[in-house]
Amino acid sequence: MKKIGFDNEKYLQMQSAHIKERISQFGGKLYLEFGGKLYDDYHASRVLPGFQPDSKLRMLLQLKDQVEIVIVINSADIEKNKQRGDLGITYDMDVIRLIDIFRNIGLFVGSVVLTRFGGQPTAEAFKQRLENLGVKVYKHYAIDGYPSNISKIVSDDGFGKNEYIETTRELVVVTAPGPGSGKMATCLSQLYHDNKRGVKAGYAKFETFPIWNIPLSHPVNLAYEAATADLNDVNMIDPFHLEAYGKTTVNYNRDVEVFPVVTAMFEQIMGECPYKSPTDMGVNMVGNCITDDDVVKKASCDEIICRYYTALCEQKKGKASDEEVFKLELLMKKAGVTKSDRSVVSPALLKAEVTGLPAAAMELPNGTIVTGKTTELLGSSSALLLNALKELAGLDDSVHLISPSVIEPIQQLKTEHFGNRNPRLHTDEVLIALSICAAQDENAKLAMDQLEKIRGCQVHSTVILSQVDEKVFKRLGVSVTCEPSYQKRKA
Repeated sequence: MKKIGFDNEKYLQMQSAHIKERISQFGGKLYLEFGGKLYDDYHASRVLPGFQPDSKLRMLLQLKDQVEIVIVINSADIEKNKQRGDLGITYDMDVIRLIDIFRNIGLFVGSVVLTRFGGQPTAEAFKQRLENLGVKVYKHYAIDGYPSNISKIVSDDGFGKNEYIETTRELVVVTAPGPGSGKMATCLSQLYHDNKRGVKAGYAKFETFPIWNIPLSHPVNLAYEAATADLNDVNMIDPFHLEAYGKTTVNYNRDVEVFPVVTAMFEQIMGECPYKSPTDMGVNMVGNCITDDDVVKKASCDEIICRYYTALCEQKKGKASDEEVFKLELLMKKAGVTKSDRSVVSPALLKAEVTGLPAAAMELPNGTIVTGKTTELLGSSSALLLNALKELAGLDDSVHLISPSVIEPIQQLKTEHFGNRNPRLHTDEVLIALSICAAQDENAKLAMDQLEKIRGCQVHSTVILSQVDEKVFKRLGVSVTCEPSYQKRKA
């Protein structure tokens, strides 16, 4: 059974209560920047075992009547079709997905903001699409010198050029499909416009990571740096907090860099800034809900290794820089881990060495590790999946779950009609074949019944997976890493 290191129910209670306190501090209007994923925060659930991916959403539901959601998206991310790595969908599609999710559970989505808008054709098209769906859309623009040129930013030529977002609730949650979307700038822009309109409002920040009240070098904070290696974010001691209170807390570079802007904004609005540091701006209670530090450290170290393998594969595909890989190597050294510390790596490599063909390994919930090898009928991922299901079902390894009479027609379809050179079944084809056999075979049905049990399991492949296998594992909730090499085709 997976070990738990985080008290999710305690977190829900503490977090909602703390946000209510912050709303009252500013007289009843608060712009709350939500860092990280508001919905399906799988990174948090991986490094904080026990944290539920929808925890932040459930917490907001306790404040449902007070909440209005504003979703921001960087226009440049729309232009370059930036994708969420965990879901494999583009940021603009994720915005639409999030709107549907929030509305379906009863949360009010007020609008979408296109940040750093510069007339990008794809952003214009996305704006039209949202408006056709009945969603209000606002444009915010890039400001030269942000965040250092405070006099320019806090002026009619800076925030003043942005369109004012009309809101109706006292808690305005500003969220985004991913980092670098412009959430903080959106909140500060609103404070500027509210001040001109005579509206009293405040700003606070909800950022799950880095966790401010645990050490800078704690693996869970290092894992956050690993998750944002492509943005070159750096965790650091908050110098403003240290100077003001003589206490060491953890923040990250972008918040520290922009803090003078926040200070200048509040000085114009209220005469003085209510915050003495970036840490003061935060409302995050996650660090108070860790119940087993060793479990969290282990999970975080695993996450760092996974991020490293992902970067190596992306580098192989030409999608990641050398600098990103070097940074992740440094973070692994800081955490004191190596690739072999990932439990499924060595068994997969050993299986490949013995067979001379691609192989894969999976760690099951009870710690048992199963492997899969490449055969004439199955790819290594497909073989691994069947072997894992047999192990979980208590079936002998010699049991054949799928009849050759089912496999052969699929292979014939692939090679003779679809033009594939490789007759081996991918994971999606194996699951379809297994479900067909389950209609008449008790062993196959028993194996199918185990599918939910592999959610959260770890897998390592000795070759880069096909898109099909990668997507199937994601849908099954399996965390996969791969060696940065492609399977060699037979001549």
